[in-house]
Amino acid sequence: VQLQASGGGLVQAGGSLRLSCAPSEGTFSTYHMGWFRQAPGKERGVVAAITRSGRGTFYAESVKGRFTISRDNATVYLQMNSLKPEDTAVYYCAATLRPILPTKTYEYLYWGQGTQVTVSS
Repeated sequence: VQLQASGGGLVQAGGSLRLSCAPSEGTFSTYHMGWFRQAPGKERGVVAAITRSGRGTFYAESVKGRFTISRDNATVYLQMNSLKPEDTAVYYCAATLRPILPTKTYEYLYWGQGTQVTVSS
Protein backbone atom coordinates (compact mmCIF):
# COMPACT_ATOMS: atom_id res chain seq x y z
CA VAL A 1 0.00 0.00 0.00
CA GLN A 2 1.27 3.51 -0.82
CA LEU A 3 0.53 6.18 1.76
CA GLN A 4 0.23 9.92 1.34
CA ALA A 5 0.58 12.18 4.35
CA SER A 6 -0.50 15.81 4.39
CA GLY A 7 -1.42 18.64 6.71
CA GLY A 8 1.94 19.76 8.01
CA GLY A 9 2.97 23.36 8.23
CA LEU A 10 4.25 26.20 10.39
CA VAL A 11 2.34 27.03 13.54
CA GLN A 12 2.99 29.02 16.70
CA ALA A 13 3.38 27.32 20.04
CA GLY A 14 -0.02 26.54 21.50
CA GLY A 15 -1.58 26.15 18.08
CA SER A 16 -3.09 23.13 16.37
CA LEU A 17 -2.63 21.12 13.21
CA ARG A 18 -4.36 18.06 11.82
CA LEU A 19 -2.37 15.58 9.79
CA SER A 20 -4.03 13.20 7.35
CA CYS A 21 -2.81 9.98 5.79
CA ALA A 22 -4.58 8.17 2.97
CA PRO A 23 -3.65 5.35 0.63
CA SER A 24 -2.94 6.29 -2.97
CA GLU A 25 -5.53 3.72 -3.96
CA GLY A 26 -7.86 1.34 -2.20
CA THR A 27 -8.23 1.28 1.55
CA PHE A 28 -6.11 0.25 4.49
CA SER A 29 -8.90 -1.10 6.65
CA THR A 30 -6.94 -4.29 7.34
CA TYR A 31 -3.86 -2.45 8.61
CA HIS A 32 -2.90 -1.11 11.98
CA MET A 33 -1.69 2.45 11.44
CA GLY A 34 0.89 4.60 13.14
CA TRP A 35 2.23 8.13 13.15
CA PHE A 36 5.95 8.61 13.71
CA ARG A 37 8.19 11.63 13.78
CA GLN A 38 11.83 12.39 13.26
CA ALA A 39 13.57 15.57 14.33
CA PRO A 40 17.00 16.56 12.97
CA GLY A 41 19.71 14.45 14.55
CA LYS A 42 17.23 12.16 16.29
CA GLU A 43 15.86 8.72 15.61
CA ARG A 44 12.42 8.21 14.22
CA GLY A 45 9.98 7.29 16.95
CA VAL A 46 6.31 6.54 17.44
CA VAL A 47 3.89 9.35 18.21
CA ALA A 48 0.62 7.43 18.14
CA ALA A 49 -0.85 4.24 16.74
CA ILE A 50 -4.33 2.87 16.15
CA THR A 51 -5.68 -0.60 15.57
CA ARG A 52 -7.37 -1.61 12.36
CA SER A 53 -10.73 -1.50 14.13
CA GLY A 54 -10.06 1.95 15.54
CA ARG A 55 -10.92 0.79 19.05
CA GLY A 56 -7.36 0.57 20.33
CA THR A 57 -4.82 3.37 20.49
CA PHE A 58 -1.32 4.07 21.78
CA TYR A 59 0.34 7.40 22.51
CA ALA A 60 3.87 8.37 23.33
CA GLU A 61 4.09 9.92 26.79
CA SER A 62 5.23 13.24 25.34
CA VAL A 63 1.98 13.73 23.41
CA LYS A 64 -0.64 12.21 25.72
CA GLY A 65 -3.50 14.62 26.31
CA ARG A 66 -2.47 16.81 23.37
CA PHE A 67 -2.63 14.55 20.31
CA THR A 68 -5.46 12.33 19.13
CA ILE A 69 -5.24 9.62 16.51
CA SER A 70 -8.38 8.51 14.69
CA ARG A 71 -9.40 6.81 11.47
CA ASP A 72 -12.26 6.22 9.13
CA ASN A 73 -12.49 3.90 6.15
CA ALA A 74 -10.22 6.00 3.99
CA THR A 75 -8.02 8.19 6.18
CA VAL A 76 -6.01 8.22 9.38
CA TYR A 77 -5.79 11.50 11.26
CA LEU A 78 -3.51 12.97 13.87
CA GLN A 79 -5.06 15.94 15.62
CA MET A 80 -2.30 17.89 17.32
CA ASN A 81 -3.25 20.50 19.90
CA SER A 82 -1.21 22.64 22.28
CA LEU A 83 1.79 22.25 20.04
CA LYS A 84 5.25 22.89 21.45
CA PRO A 85 8.52 23.76 19.73
CA GLU A 86 9.80 20.29 20.64
CA ASP A 87 7.06 18.80 18.43
CA THR A 88 8.93 20.15 15.40
CA ALA A 89 9.79 17.20 13.16
CA VAL A 90 8.97 15.42 9.96
CA TYR A 91 5.87 13.31 10.61
CA TYR A 92 5.35 10.00 8.87
CA CYS A 93 2.38 7.69 8.68
CA ALA A 94 2.92 3.96 8.44
CA ALA A 95 0.94 0.76 8.05
CA THR A 96 1.42 -2.77 9.30
CA LEU A 97 -0.30 -6.14 9.13
CA ARG A 98 1.19 -7.40 12.39
CA PRO A 99 -1.44 -9.14 14.54
CA ILE A 100 -0.94 -6.89 17.57
CA LEU A 101 -0.66 -3.08 17.46
CA PRO A 102 3.06 -2.35 17.25
CA THR A 103 4.94 0.77 18.31
CA LYS A 104 8.40 0.19 16.84
CA THR A 105 9.48 1.54 13.46
CA TYR A 106 10.78 -1.84 12.25
CA GLU A 107 7.35 -3.37 12.77
CA TYR A 108 5.81 -1.16 10.11
CA LEU A 109 6.20 -2.18 6.50
CA TYR A 110 4.64 0.67 4.53
CA TRP A 111 5.57 4.33 4.95
CA GLY A 112 4.33 7.64 3.63
CA GLN A 113 6.65 10.36 2.37
CA GLY A 114 6.56 12.55 5.50
CA THR A 115 5.16 15.98 6.18
CA GLN A 116 7.04 18.77 7.96
CA VAL A 117 5.63 20.24 11.16
CA THR A 118 7.36 23.32 12.51
CA VAL A 119 6.30 24.92 15.79
CA SER A 120 7.70 28.36 16.50
CA SER A 121 8.14 29.70 20.02
